[in-house]
Amino acid sequence: MTKYVCQSCGYVSPRWIGRCPNCSEWNTFIEEATSPLKATRKSGTASKLDPVVLEEIEGQDVPRTRIGMEEFDRVLGGGLVPGSLILLGGDPGIGKSTLMMQAALRLTAQTILYVSGEESVRQVKLRADRLKGGDAKHILLLAETNLDLILDVIERGTPDIVVVDSIQTMYRPGLESAPGSVSQVRESTALLLRAAKTKNIPVFIIGHVTKEGVIAGPRVIEHMVDTVLQFEGEAHYSYRILRALKNRFGSTNEIGIFEMREEGLREVKNPSEVFLSERHYGISGSTVVASIEGSRPILVEVQALVTATNYGLPQRNSTGFDFRRLALLLAVLEKRMGMNLGQQDVFVNIAGGLKIDEPAVDLGIAVSIASSLRDVPVDSSSIAIGEIGLGGEIRTISQVERRVQEAAKLGFKKIVVPQNNLKGLKTNGEIEVIGVDRIEKAIKELIG
Repeated sequence: MTKYVCQSCGYVSPRWIGRCPNCSEWNTFIEEATSPLKATRKSGTASKLDPVVLEEIEGQDVPRTRIGMEEFDRVLGGGLVPGSLILLGGDPGIGKSTLMMQAALRLTAQTILYVSGEESVRQVKLRADRLKGGDAKHILLLAETNLDLILDVIERGTPDIVVVDSIQTMYRPGLESAPGSVSQVRESTALLLRAAKTKNIPVFIIGHVTKEGVIAGPRVIEHMVDTVLQFEGEAHYSYRILRALKNRFGSTNEIGIFEMREEGLREVKNPSEVFLSERHYGISGSTVVASIEGSRPILVEVQALVTATNYGLPQRNSTGFDFRRLALLLAVLEKRMGMNLGQQDVFVNIAGGLKIDEPAVDLGIAVSIASSLRDVPVDSSSIAIGEIGLGGEIRTISQVERRVQEAAKLGFKKIVVPQNNLKGLKTNGEIEVIGVDRIEKAIKELIG
């Protein structure tokens, strides 16, 4: 007996069909055998199933293991939690294996079992030699894809942390489907989850992403794991961003920023200076905004280019910013400011390859568009922050004090904020804070 399983969502059909009725994807059904799973290893089910009283459980303050990479620890919520299963996803070649090897080299007090299903032990050793500056006696390498053998090694040994690279290469002999299929990935993740909980050790699993940017395999994997990390970056930039899409032990708003170099990933301690390092002064269409990523403010340059269109339909293009939000801001500028943008191509770019979806950068983008349209530079010593409403009003934003402090620390002289944010705002006088309630006032203040 066979069944057909959608490799995109896991939907099961008794026969092959071209389009999945569940996720609407085409040509994703793969034939798999429905024979029962062979018992190739002993079950890890506990013999005693008595429930436990919640108040009698100890260990409310779970001890965390710090990796030693400040950016990585921040995203995890302060370090590794014992018994956690962590999924790290990212595009091919983005640096997932490099990141995990660097983390393993930092954890010198822990025994690390590094399982590679894509490289030989010699290839992994070459990468480790390129990254490390000392010995790696605490790291155990295993080049294997048979998950049953890997689990036996984990049970017989005493690793403190396990890294599996990657989950799409793992397979169980009892399943007749190919490695990377929905059944294999789901079963492999479930067994690694059981190993993490029973042995009380953190387990990292590295996963690939699809062309749409989501982690390959069934969505149930993301529900099974404790933490989902996304390692992302642009191919033409050296900067990489680690963000948490799901975290049962910390915030999902934190990001870690790294720079890819020949000797590996370098932590970026002050991202604001990095993103503003190549900024040019005296050019129209450039504004600095203060965005909040997790618990820290980041200053980035917003660039806009407005030029007469050569086509019947003007182009609207944005990089690092929501296209629908851009359309909204253009409509507000046309309606409330009387700007004629109907015959203009508009391009918006967040410099440095960063992606921002916070409404507080609305004002900076609107000012950049107005500056490019009029071909008048924005005051280079100023910063603009604020959310723009459909009526052209500047709405209140959160954590304004931290944004002002970051701007003052980097030497900016003036910052434009929503009028209502001035109430109770404490400043040290190093920077001039100007409150505005309308987009017209903000543009007049920054451009004239």
